[in-house]
Amino acid sequence: MCTAATYKTKDFYFGRTLDYEFSYGESITITPRNYQLKFRNQGVIDNHYAIIGMAHVIDEYPLYYDGINEKGLGMAGLNFVGNAIYNDNIDDLDNICQFEFIPWILCQCSNVIEAMELIKRINITNTPFNGKLPVAQLHWIIADENKAITVESTKDGIKVYDNPVGVLTNNPPFDMQMFMLNNYMNLTTKDPNDTFLKGYSLNRYSRGMGALGLPGDLSSQSRFVRVAFTKMNSISPDNEKQSVSQFFHILGSVCQQRGCCMVHDGYEISIYTSCANATKGIYYYKTYDNHQISAVDMHRENLDSKNLISYEMLLDGEIKVQN
Repeated sequence: MCTAATYKTKDFYFGRTLDYEFSYGESITITPRNYQLKFRNQGVIDNHYAIIGMAHVIDEYPLYYDGINEKGLGMAGLNFVGNAIYNDNIDDLDNICQFEFIPWILCQCSNVIEAMELIKRINITNTPFNGKLPVAQLHWIIADENKAITVESTKDGIKVYDNPVGVLTNNPPFDMQMFMLNNYMNLTTKDPNDTFLKGYSLNRYSRGMGALGLPGDLSSQSRFVRVAFTKMNSISPDNEKQSVSQFFHILGSVCQQRGCCMVHDGYEISIYTSCANATKGIYYYKTYDNHQISAVDMHRENLDSKNLISYEMLLDGEIKVQN
C-alpha cells in the first residue's frame, strides 16, 4: 500500500511513500540520455530525456517505482490489486509491458499533455519481466507543475482521469476515491460552527476540531482522504529547505509504523518516502530508520552517459547528541 502526492511552491515537487513488508533492494537510479532503453515490443530508444527515481535494477534494467525526468514530469506506480487488468499484444497499438510504462512515458514526454497523447496509442501488456518477477498490479499518477492525471488499465480498457487533488493511493478505482471526498466536505482548518442544537451552546474544547471526522486508519481510501486534506491545506515558504520539509510532513500524515498493519510475511511499513524537486532534478528521500533527508542531484552527473548511475539508499540514521 502506498501514497503519492504533488506539491507546488516556487518549484514543483512529486513523491510517494512505498509501504510494503519487505524491500527488493531499491536504489536511487539515474537513466542518462544515451542509455539504451530496450522495450520488448517497441524496439530501442537510444537518446531520450534523462530520468531519476527509485528503481530495482536487474539485468541492467531500471524497474522504476517512481521518478521524474529532466523536463519536470513525474510518474509513480501504486498497487491496484484486484482491479488492474493487462492484455496480450494488440495489433496497431504500442504494446508496452507493465514494467516499461514509467520509462516509456518519462523518456519521451516533457509534460502531461504529451503523455496523454502517447497513452492514446498504448496497450499495457501482461508480460512479466522474468520468471521470478510476476506482473505487478498497478495504477499510475503522472504530473507536472500544471496538471495531474491518473491512469488505470482495467477490464474496461485504459482510463485516464483528471486528478485535481494531485494525490493517489491504491483501491478503489480513482473515480470512486474522488467521489468519496464528498463525505468530508464539512472538514475545515478553522474552528467549526456550532449548528448541532438550537438554544444550546456547545463548547470548542480543543484546537483542530474543524477536522473532526478526518479518517485516521491505514486503509487506502482513508489515506487518500487524509493526504488530500493535508496537501490541499498545506502552506510553506517558497524556499527549497522549507518546501521539501513541508512535503515530507504531508506524506508523513500517512506513513505506516511497524506493528500496525499485519500481513502474512510480517508487518507493512513505509520503507521509504520520496520528494523529488521536478523543477531542479533533485531526488530527496527518507527511510523507515533514517529520518535524515538525503538527496541525489541528477545534474551533478554526466547526463549524456550511456550507463546507469545508482546510489544505494542510506538506511541507518544517526542520533545527534547535544550534550
